[in-house]
Amino acid sequence: MRLSVMKKAAIGSVLYSMAAMGLIYYLSNDKVITISDVAQDEVEESTVTGPEEGKISDPEEEQAGLSENKTVPRENRTASDEDNTAKGTDIADPDKEAGPEENAEKTKKPQDAGTGEEEDRGEKLIFGTGDSNSTYMRIPLPEECKAEDIVIENYYMNQELCILVGTADADFYEANAISGNLDMVKKGLCEAANEGTDEKGVKLRFSLTGIFEYHTILENHDLYVNFLSPREMYDKIVVIDPYGGGSNAGNEGNGLSEKDITLQVAKKIKEKLDESDIKVYYTRMDDSNPGEEDRVRLANETRADMYIRIQVDANEDSSVYGATTIYNEDYFIPGFGSVELADILEREVVTSIKGKALGLTGAEEEDYAVRSITVPAAAVKVGCLTNKQEAILLGREEYQDKIADGICNAVQKVYEDKNQPGG
Repeated sequence: MRLSVMKKAAIGSVLYSMAAMGLIYYLSNDKVITISDVAQDEVEESTVTGPEEGKISDPEEEQAGLSENKTVPRENRTASDEDNTAKGTDIADPDKEAGPEENAEKTKKPQDAGTGEEEDRGEKLIFGTGDSNSTYMRIPLPEECKAEDIVIENYYMNQELCILVGTADADFYEANAISGNLDMVKKGLCEAANEGTDEKGVKLRFSLTGIFEYHTILENHDLYVNFLSPREMYDKIVVIDPYGGGSNAGNEGNGLSEKDITLQVAKKIKEKLDESDIKVYYTRMDDSNPGEEDRVRLANETRADMYIRIQVDANEDSSVYGATTIYNEDYFIPGFGSVELADILEREVVTSIKGKALGLTGAEEEDYAVRSITVPAAAVKVGCLTNKQEAILLGREEYQDKIADGICNAVQKVYEDKNQPGG
């Protein structure tokens, strides 16, 4: 066993050296093994030219059997798409060195943070010494493992990458270390696949130092993962934030709740923008309630072109109806900023729903996210639940679709205006 591990380590060292010399540089140009619709929607497989040459072949030249791959890409996952808060071996945890005052400050939340962390479970992964000369983290795989046996899920709201290896067991990762470039990895855990599902094998869960995208390649029974910032992969980035979720129902009235309407609108936006060239991150796609600080972090760390929060209003005067858009009037961005985004949102949404515009307003103290985000940010309140007639409309799927159309039109218009001379 030790000899086998040593041989694998030697092979890995050669591959890393090759990476440093640029022999696998092309892996970051969409021609890699990627089992996710985050990086690409296709699964490609490259092969070695021969053991005596020891180099990685051109993925375009050798793709035997790829058409039969049955891997189903999965979306970027949000905070509570499934239980995804387990933690394992610490690699570099900055919180450990924090003093009591700093840690106390970190626990302050502007509102209910939604999901909390659960106790660690599973086995801690073994990590080799980090290699600063390597671009990739190397994950050893069983010899029988193929591309279709691997599924990668990016839980960006939790800063966690989950890799399902369908042909492995926990014993395999007790004897084989994760190595290569570990700069973006804080912790790692190996646990059994979900019981009661069709999943087999083990899940490798990596807690990351930030929000990342990735490219992967499968080579010589190893999976190489290259972590990239969102801006390295996408030219256009938008964050959509459906307000509320979980125990935070938001405004309620006439039998409807804000959290349900905002989520339905976000899902319709996803349907419309999925086929565009715009990368959209969603703070939630289910009934979870990410903390306000997590929503802010998503917009700031991805360096989004714009952040749009979807809300539904309420008023003590039930006769009041119409759409309002709020922005941070204390934070000015030259050219295109929050007020310009708010203005476009208001006009496009009201035009789409043929509704009433109540105008733009400055964010209040309780509008933590809009006030804290350092990219153009606005929240559109698409109607008043306390108005009986407007509540009826807000509960209708076709009306929610029109709201989504308005928001999508606003996003497209922003990019069109940016592409104009002087934009």
